[in-house]
Amino acid sequence: MTALVRPTHGRVIGGVCAGLARRFGTSATTMRVIFLVSCLLPGPQFLLYIALWLLLPSEDKARTTAW
Repeated sequence: MTALVRPTHGRVIGGVCAGLARRFGTSATTMRVIFLVSCLLPGPQFLLYIALWLLLPSEDKARTTAW
């Protein structure tokens, strides 16, 4: 598995779905469809997306701040 970061290429809005897809080995389209379907269910999906957008480092920043 790769690190959980927002990629610099393949973003649509914030890169959260693309980063999750890369981390779990699925396509970005599949992850986006899963997110859209989950929005039909009650819960804080949009707040979680925004939180991940703010908390996940961008791919180029993660390379420079590696341990």
